[in-house]
Parts: sequence; C-alpha cells; structure tokens
Amino acid sequence: MDASSNGHLVGRCCFGYYALVQYIPDPLGAFLNELRAELVPGCKLRAHVTLLPPRQLKACQDDLVEDLAPKIQRLSPFEVTLGEVELFPGTNVIYLNLEQGRTAIEEYHQELSGGLMAYDEPFPFHPHITLAQELRPETVAEKLEYARQRWASYRGSRSFAIHHVVFVRNSNPTKWDTLSEYELPETTLLRTA
Repeated sequence: MDASSNGHLVGRCCFGYYALVQYIPDPLGAFLNELRAELVPGCKLRAHVTLLPPRQLKACQDDLVEDLAPKIQRLSPFEVTLGEVELFPGTNVIYLNLEQGRTAIEEYHQELSGGLMAYDEPFPFHPHITLAQELRPETVAEKLEYARQRWASYRGSRSFAIHHVVFVRNSNPTKWDTLSEYELPETTLLRTA
C-alpha cells in the first residue's frame, strides 16, 4: 500500500466505519468548511482532525462508546496549529499539515487504538486536515494552487485546542452520525511541538 495516500480510501465506500474526530471550531472551522466546498462542490463534511481514522470494528456500538470513555479521561487537552497546504500524491488528497500538535495526536492515536478499537490500519497514521479528495487528476494542480492562495489569505488564528472529541459512524458514504461526545478532562492546556 502506498503510504502517500494516508488512509484515504479513494474509490471505496466506507459505510459502517467508525472514527474519532474533533471538529474544527469557528471561525477557523467555518473558513475551512467553505474552502472544502469551493474545492469539492457539494462537500458537506465538516473540517476536522482525526484521532482514530475510519475503521471497521467487531464490537457492538454501545460497547465501543463505553470502551472509549476511560481512555479519553486519561488524556489532556492540547493545542494544534495548522501549517501549509500539501498533497498526498498517491491519492491526490489536498490537506493542511500540522505545524504544532502532531506528536500529541500521534501519541493519543496510539493510546486509543487498543482494545475494542484495535484495527489493522491500511496506511501509516499521518495527522492532518483534509481539504479535498477524490479529485479528477486533471484538476489537482489547479485546486492545490487555489487552496494555497485561499489559505495564505486567511487572517484569523490558525490554532485551536483539542478538547472535545466526537465518536462517529458513517450511515452512508457522505454522512457521519455522532454516537458519543467526550470532553478531555480540564487540566492545563498542553502546548506541544
């Protein structure tokens, strides 16, 4: 498998998969949602950072929700700062890299991936914010340049705290339903590298 595709299952319907994400708060989230819709007309998926990528799991949904709670209570909120617009060449996925917070997300991914959440992920985990995927190859260069220009024009904060994560399951290829929401315990916000 090509690691440059970073787990994006291009051309595959991921119906029945679970994931753990944090949606990007406004005003940054609103800007990224708008940019996603400009790059992929009709895209209604909210901008998010993924802690557990989509995975098929054998346990029942209630057991999965219950399994996550104590794991999440051991985590602390931390700050993420977004970096530059990049491209996974294997799948032509346009994304924002993480300038700060990537290591913490990788550690949390490792911590959360055991037990009932265990899954043989098809690609190495690479924290990022997806902006566009499943693009026609002939449009990628133009859309990549457009995304870079729009991101360069954004004047708001490029940072946000990871503190409220959402366990979701897709009910169809373009819709993710919330199963449970978790607040990371109130502690001092970790500033990460």
